[in-house]
Amino acid sequence: MKSVGIVSLGCAKNLVDSEMILAMFPRDEFRIVANPEEADFIIVNTCGFIGDAKKESIDTIFEMAKYKGKLIVVGCLAERYYEELKGEMPEADLIVPIRDYAELSSRLEELTGVKGISKMNPLSRVVSTGDYAAYLRISEGCDNYCAFCAIPFIRGRFVSRPFEDIIKEAKWLKQQGIKEVSLISQDTTVYGKDFKDGRPNICDLLRELEKVGFYSIRLLYLYPSEISDELIELVASSKVIAHYFDIPVQCASDKQLKAMRRHSDQKETEELFLKIRKICPDAILRTTLIAGFPGETRDDQEKTIAFLKRIEFDHMGVFPYSREEGTLGDKLPHQCREATKKARAKELLDIQRPISYSRNKGQVGKVFEGIVTGKGKKKGEYTLRSYWNAPDDIDGNIYFTSPKELKPGEIVKVKITFAMVYDLFGELILE
Repeated sequence: MKSVGIVSLGCAKNLVDSEMILAMFPRDEFRIVANPEEADFIIVNTCGFIGDAKKESIDTIFEMAKYKGKLIVVGCLAERYYEELKGEMPEADLIVPIRDYAELSSRLEELTGVKGISKMNPLSRVVSTGDYAAYLRISEGCDNYCAFCAIPFIRGRFVSRPFEDIIKEAKWLKQQGIKEVSLISQDTTVYGKDFKDGRPNICDLLRELEKVGFYSIRLLYLYPSEISDELIELVASSKVIAHYFDIPVQCASDKQLKAMRRHSDQKETEELFLKIRKICPDAILRTTLIAGFPGETRDDQEKTIAFLKRIEFDHMGVFPYSREEGTLGDKLPHQCREATKKARAKELLDIQRPISYSRNKGQVGKVFEGIVTGKGKKKGEYTLRSYWNAPDDIDGNIYFTSPKELKPGEIVKVKITFAMVYDLFGELILE
């Protein structure tokens, strides 16, 4: 029996592709291994989004090339730099860009010498996020063409998945024992905009998904100008959809927002967050920022700092701007120095740190219900994911003690007793 392993880099959308790729290999011919030393075939699913991700992808390819297994390179880097990789990376035995995924099964059959490798299928995945949680991709591509982002050039124009296909996959995941799904796409809020009359839309989809019977549904990657009152009210009234709003704003300077080709200004964005907190008082707000976009001045940075202090996000991430060829930002004058970008990113994190701590202290004494995700570092300690924190450890963790043995996937209640800057601590409520 042959063996195959995969290294999945980048975002959750890439991870879903990796899960489908692993499921292509017939189980009677291949076993899936985690150790590259044991693999006859090693797949690297690359990311090509920003500079650090590209470097990680290239480093990983070279690292995997040291092993005996044949090396297969797929994903965003393969899509973006296919010709360059073909000419400069003889270590790879097979390179398949995203645009050729329809041919991936036949290409793999040629390389492995094994027939019966199936095509990529959303209803055939090796779910890698535990027995209780999974990502559910609802669309592909993006039409926003933000000046800093290469995604439209890698993944193409925005295309919603057929409504019936998503519901079918959701029911399949539920049958596999999945309790929590996180909806992902490049722009989750505009699901259905390319359908006739724009329906079904994201709210229609959520209402139907609520009927499937999941414990929790989480929305990720919401574009601020596309968030409707209907969506906010639906989330606020739901007992299944997490009261969690992941809304990247990038910055809070109107000059810079316009240069970034964003569709809303600072005032509109601030009003959105105030509205969310009014309609959904217990909402957890998360955002992402870019520091050092071309033309950014000290005044622009100060406007973003003031915005952070006014909104007081629960969770925030920040990235130094990465200059990407093919994007509008790459051609703009007044590019910031690397040292400036890193310093401003650090400054924003330093501003956010006491805000996060204050928000976390406000959770002390509250009871969070959620899913046990694993064990902590101490004996009798576990980790919890509630509506407060998203998957992939992007929001910190909830650690709690339990006098009894627990298993990942169990649903429990935890009383928060202590808070730190990024993490919460509590104790199991025995029922």
